[in-house]
Order: sequence, then C-alpha cells, then structure tokens
Amino acid sequence: MAEQSSTTSRGILIGIAIIALAIAVTIGVRSSLRDKVEVRTAKAATADLVSTISTNGKVEPIEDFQAHAPAPGIIQKVFVEVGSTVQRGQELVKMDDSDARSHVASAQASVEAAESALKNMQNGGSQDELIGAKADLASAQAQQKQAATALAATEALQARGSASANEVASARQRLADAQARITQLETRSHGRYSNGDISSQQAQVTQARAALAAAQSGYAGVDIRAPFAGTVYSVPVSDYDFVQFGEALLNMADLNRIQVRAYFDEPEIGKLRSGQPVKIVWDAKPNQVWHGHIDRAPSTIITYGTRNVGECIITVDDARGDLLPNTNVTATVTVSQLTNVLSLPREALRTEGSSDFVYSIVDGKLRRTPVQVGAVSLTRVQILSGLPEGQAVALSSPTNAELKDGLEVKALP
Repeated sequence: MAEQSSTTSRGILIGIAIIALAIAVTIGVRSSLRDKVEVRTAKAATADLVSTISTNGKVEPIEDFQAHAPAPGIIQKVFVEVGSTVQRGQELVKMDDSDARSHVASAQASVEAAESALKNMQNGGSQDELIGAKADLASAQAQQKQAATALAATEALQARGSASANEVASARQRLADAQARITQLETRSHGRYSNGDISSQQAQVTQARAALAAAQSGYAGVDIRAPFAGTVYSVPVSDYDFVQFGEALLNMADLNRIQVRAYFDEPEIGKLRSGQPVKIVWDAKPNQVWHGHIDRAPSTIITYGTRNVGECIITVDDARGDLLPNTNVTATVTVSQLTNVLSLPREALRTEGSSDFVYSIVDGKLRRTPVQVGAVSLTRVQILSGLPEGQAVALSSPTNAELKDGLEVKALP
C-alpha cells in the first residue's frame, strides 16, 4: 500500500515538472519572439517587366471636313443627320442660291464688258468707230485729190498769167491741209490706244474674271457635298435657319482614320519614341480598349493649363467608327518591355542619395544590400546586380516599425 502511494506521488511530481517545463519553454519562446519585428517579404524572381506611362488625350480625326456658310443666307435643306454615313460627292446641305446666282450673272456681265473693251482697244476701236474712221479717211482722201487737181489747174493758169502767186499758195495750203488730215486719220486708225491703255484694260479683264470665279465658287458652295466618304458627327443647323457668312453648318470625318493628341508631363517625355505601342480607353465604353502607336513624339515643351508638357500624336490602329472625335481618353504608352528579367516589387527598393538598396533577410535579420536598378514599371523594378534569384527581401512592417540593418525580424507568410 505504501509502495503504491509512493508511485502515485512520483507520477504527480513528474507531471508537474513537465507542465512547468512547457510553461517555461512557452514563456521563453514568446519572450524571444517579442523582440522580433514582423515584416512582409518577397523574393527576387524572374518575370516579364512592362514599363508604361499614362496620360490624358483628346480624339481628333486625321481627315476632317467642316462646312461653312459661303455667304449670309437661308438653309434650304439639310440632307443628313448626326451619325449618317455618306459617300464621296453625296449632297449634305443646300442653301438658297438666288443671291449667289445674281452675283454670278453680274460678274459674268462685267467680264464680257471688260473683254469687249479690250478687244476694241486692240483693234483700234469699236466697229462703229472703225466704220466712222474709214469714212473720214475716204472723205479726206477725196478732199486731197480735189486739192491736188485744183493746185495743178491754178499753177497752169499762173503760167499763162491768169492766176496770181497768192492763189497758187492758197491752193498748195489746201493740199497740205488735206494731206495732213489723211496722215492724222491713218495714225489714229493704227495707234489710237497706247500700250499703257491696253495694259490697264487687260488688268480690268483679269480682275473681272477673278470676281466671276469667286462668284461661281460661292454659287457652287451653296450646294455642299462630301469631299470623301465618312461619318457626319455634328449638324448644328436645321432647314430654313438663317446663317451668317462663315458659320459652321456641318462636321464629318473618316472615323476609321483617327488620332489622339496626348500631353505627357515634362519628366516623362524623354522615354517616348515613335512607334511605341499605346493602349487607349474611354470612360464612356469602359469594357472596350483601342490600340495604337506613337506617330509623332514630343519635340518641344508647351504649357497646358498648369502643366509643362510635351504634345504627342498617337495614331489609332483599330478604330472602326466607334471612337468619336473630341472625346477625352486615357492613353497608356508601353515605353519598355523586358522578358524573363530578375525583378522585385517596387516597395522593396529604397534610395539614399544616389544609392539604391534593399533589406535582404539573412538568418532572421535584415541586411542592407546595395543593388543596381534597371527598368521600372508601375509595380516592379528590374535588378541588374546585387541579388541572387530567390533571395528574400523585406517590404514593410504591418506595425509601421522602422526597418534598419541588423534588425531581427519575423517573416510573414
């Protein structure tokens, strides 16, 4: 009986000792862990690294046509509406053409009058003037012939003593006057207008023809037709509206050929190159994406609102009439794309002055490790040297504890 009681006591003591040891171990473990800082971690791993830049932009057509009123007047008929697909040469808008036709008729009359006057000047006069000049010349020639006959008769009489010297002199003067009249009429017939007169009239003809061309253009402008196949995207006028000269009547474009005018902040434009791929999104169609490429990289810095930016032209490669002009979009340019490169989350990278480093985790402690950085994306950074693949590094502490070299840490899963 005494032996059984002794055995029981020993078992109780052993149990108590085991429990005490467990409690001590637990307290010791907790005490040792209490000083360690919990950190989130990541490992250096190979991955594809895509670096992008995003900004705002506005859609605009590459081939755009805006019709304007050629003169003040009334809209006779609008043949299309917003969204209409039109073919080259199709009639779009027609204005009342009565005033335009009147201008054409008046200009045509001015041209004909100026050309007729020029022709008459080049010919020496009008037909009536030429007929009158010919009659005057014939009359003067007849008078000259009569004066010559009279002079011969008078000289014969003088030889017989029947006419005086004064009578002969008078006859000679009449003949000289008749000859002078003929010379005057002949000169007038061949040189009535000087070269200066003709040049001046030629200038009037040119001016009149230009006015006619303008009037004809205005007349043609009242019947507005599509210069190319496309889609109408704005019609601010209606039938019978009165419009002023130059007022916008209609906008159309080839919506399969559009571009985005985007503005990138000054620090980013050095990364942009012609041909880089671009992703385009529009808030109005959040489930759709368009693709394009940089057609013209920024060449200068301009002020855009409060920003210093570079203007970039992006050609949309897969537009099919579903991206409208003047809409605001977001353009994301892929500036670099690397395959299977060693990288880390950007959160792991730290910078001090001009040096980059990370905190590697070695034997439960942080070790400051210098690294050489390559390309950077929105979420990851390329590591060129300083870390082997698979090396664990610290990201941050959930408790916002300060990380430093030699700090004992507990890596969170």
